[in-house]
Amino acid sequence: MDRRQLLKRGAFFTVVAATGALAACGGDTGPDAGTYRFDQGVASGDPRDTSVVFWTRCVRADGAAETIDVYLEVATSSDFGTVLGHASLTTSADWDNTLRAKITGLPANTPLYYRFVAGRDISPIGKTRTMPAATAAVAQAKFAWFTCQDWSINHWGAMSLLAAEPDLDFIVHVGDYVYETVGASFQVGAAEPAHTALALPDGLPLPSGGKYANTLNDYRYLYRTYRGDARLRTLHQQWPLIAIWDDHEFSDDCWQDHQTYTNANVQQTSRRRNASQAWVEYMPLDFGDVSFDTANAAYDNIRIYRDFQFGNLLHLVMTDERLYRDDHVVPEAAIAQAQGHDPINGSDSVGSRYFVQQPVLAQFEALKTQALGRAPSILGTTQEAWWKTTMTSSSATWKVWGNEVMLNRLWVDLTQLAPPPYNANYVVNCDSWDGYPSHKAELLGYLKANNVQNVVAITGDLHAFQCGVVRDVPDPATGTPVLVDFVTAGISSSSFFKYLQAGAQGTPLASLVANQPTFEGLVGANNPDLKYHDHDAQGYATATVTATQLVVTYNKVKPLNADGTAPAAPLLKRTQMTLAAGSLVPVIADNV
Repeated sequence: MDRRQLLKRGAFFTVVAATGALAACGGDTGPDAGTYRFDQGVASGDPRDTSVVFWTRCVRADGAAETIDVYLEVATSSDFGTVLGHASLTTSADWDNTLRAKITGLPANTPLYYRFVAGRDISPIGKTRTMPAATAAVAQAKFAWFTCQDWSINHWGAMSLLAAEPDLDFIVHVGDYVYETVGASFQVGAAEPAHTALALPDGLPLPSGGKYANTLNDYRYLYRTYRGDARLRTLHQQWPLIAIWDDHEFSDDCWQDHQTYTNANVQQTSRRRNASQAWVEYMPLDFGDVSFDTANAAYDNIRIYRDFQFGNLLHLVMTDERLYRDDHVVPEAAIAQAQGHDPINGSDSVGSRYFVQQPVLAQFEALKTQALGRAPSILGTTQEAWWKTTMTSSSATWKVWGNEVMLNRLWVDLTQLAPPPYNANYVVNCDSWDGYPSHKAELLGYLKANNVQNVVAITGDLHAFQCGVVRDVPDPATGTPVLVDFVTAGISSSSFFKYLQAGAQGTPLASLVANQPTFEGLVGANNPDLKYHDHDAQGYATATVTATQLVVTYNKVKPLNADGTAPAAPLLKRTQMTLAAGSLVPVIADNV
């Protein structure tokens, strides 16, 4: 919808200028205390130098449906003695009783406190801060990024560690905030006792077992449940969030409005729109940048790619790598037919999206390029043009790409290690940038041609820690280093190594993943540009940025205890990577 129309819908998004020096309302009028609840806590997000977006969800404690008047206060101290900005808001069932307001005219680079008041009930007090002005000289920035927090697997102790991080300016989520499936074949293993079993209200059956979210009610249920965990609420309460989605906010390995549970790649426009709306409702987004048009019946009725500046030091560029991407280059149906499988109801992700033979990828990319009149793309033409302009026009010292899927090369040569028909050269993950090689080369070549320096990617999705140099051409003998990709492991999702180990059982490849050291040796031998890799991990990452260097720390957590409980002291180890400005050679310090 037109941005002006959207902003008029006060129950959804409100923009209010800070008014300075107001008295706090105190929450001493209205129904008795305990009438209203803020079960999903509070959140702030999309911080700018003069604005922040504030979020909550408010309902009646007795569950009765009611339109609730809620008052937001923003102040420079936790006692709210002097209120800088405020907004009067009203809940609506149309938006699942979620509320968000953008307060403008705030002082730059300033810590702030906020709360919501409904009658005599007051929400938890949240902390946030504005960014420095884009032209301001900034000595340091520190942020964290995290991803892949599957409710149904392992534990969320990594969030407790993250909550204890000192001096963060903001946090970034690079996707898979919720998982749309419950009881899927990849969601095996125990979860901590705090995470009881999920039950989707209207879920539909997965072909391989379990259920997937389909309706708006399903997706809202997932966000409400995930946000009910106190550890996730604490992260939102302490720092402003900048978020992008990946696939599981809609559907595993999705592209546009297509799911990939079967070889049919079924188009599900209504489901895509439901997933997008629930994400919008539960993220503290700035609709001065994000557009969301509920009147548009198309699947791409939303645009979420956007960028943020932290003074002259850091430019954060967040891309959407699902909504505009072309179908995976190698069709699942073609692989199914070649192997005598069901090309519609079967599921042939191996050979099409994972462990794709390099000649097969090249063959199908050529065919699709001819059909499309351009190379198959992840970003889409409009977002690609925006990305290029944003990167080349940035005057910040560091350009940080908030990137959903792996840019690092991940290939394996099994020609001498495996018997037929496995003895081939493989691209391991074609759902990532490796699966769109010409498009990847175009973007990296553009950075090289325009001499864009100090570019790093902060990435999720893979369920592993990786740090690698990314070249315009993936061959180390001929390619030029362009950027460094820092991939963080998931908060709780099963590791990439565990997936491969389970998938190789009963095949001649089992010995290659018999243990982690053997697999890591195979990966390292085939991908010399990977400077660090741990493919059996959960955790999160932080970055400390100055004009002279960027220091990334990987925080790896312990698995569940033998009795299925979460470890009381979750930290297993920290690994530090230091990248000097002007360099593309990270220095690794393990077990710091």
